[in-house]
Amino acid sequence: MTTATVPPAQRRRFHVAPYALLIPAVAILLAALAYPVGWQIVTSLKQYGLAQQFGQPAPFVGLANYLNLFRDSQIWAVVVRSVAFCLVNAVVTVVIGVALAVLMNAVGKACRLILQIGLLLAWAMPVVAAMTVWVWLFQWHIGVVNWLLNHIGFNFTNHNWLEKPLSFYLVATIIVVWMSVPFVSFSVYAGLTQISPEVMEAAQLDGASGWRRFTQITVPMIRPVLMIVLLLQIIWDLRVFTQIRLLQDAGAPLASTDLLGTYIYRVGTGSSDFGMAAAMSVFVLILTMVLSAPYVRSLMKEDAA
Repeated sequence: MTTATVPPAQRRRFHVAPYALLIPAVAILLAALAYPVGWQIVTSLKQYGLAQQFGQPAPFVGLANYLNLFRDSQIWAVVVRSVAFCLVNAVVTVVIGVALAVLMNAVGKACRLILQIGLLLAWAMPVVAAMTVWVWLFQWHIGVVNWLLNHIGFNFTNHNWLEKPLSFYLVATIIVVWMSVPFVSFSVYAGLTQISPEVMEAAQLDGASGWRRFTQITVPMIRPVLMIVLLLQIIWDLRVFTQIRLLQDAGAPLASTDLLGTYIYRVGTGSSDFGMAAAMSVFVLILTMVLSAPYVRSLMKEDAA
């Protein structure tokens, strides 16, 4: 059916008012981002080192920092590790968060309250305080984790979890997921509460199993919530810094455990190569936009439908 054959009442009209109401928010957002993003882009085109911190002019080098970035195999190893780490953590966080949200929606009021309080405590705990506890739990000589595994029957005496990259990222994943699950759980639980009980009861009367009701009714109805929490988790896990840095300070090797956040920090603050650090920051911004593109396309498709 062409536009000419669509009755005027059915045609989508363009309304100016909703877009006009967005102008103040967009203007404030652009004003807040203009200076830091602009400074990063300008600095990435210069040779900005320690001398420039003491007032020396920064020579303009054009795209040299970006060319060095793409030629450095170590940087690409960090990029691959960071993308893999963020995708694995985001998926695991959403899966566990959805499971806890479904559990909260299914149990009684008392059990739900206990679970919600536990999640809130995990979410509200300051990152540094939480990391102090986690580092103590995984200490190689007096850690509780090694003690428990030894008493179960495994030999983990003086096992250093942070020495090898694989076990290091396992510990980092446990910590990051533990800190992120509450947000996903509460967001998905809020979506579950909006599903009409009559719809679920009708499906149950029609003979649909619990798994079928979940996959064919619950998931499609909370799909917008799932997509936004997954997108946010990917963005947050790609930029994770504090947890990785504090685990490195506890005795992990830097070269094999760096992610983008800690590597940019070492290049900028540690090596005083702020031009390269700025170029990497711009690259991370572009990478974040690329990873967010599927969600944006999905929104545009839904808006056009």
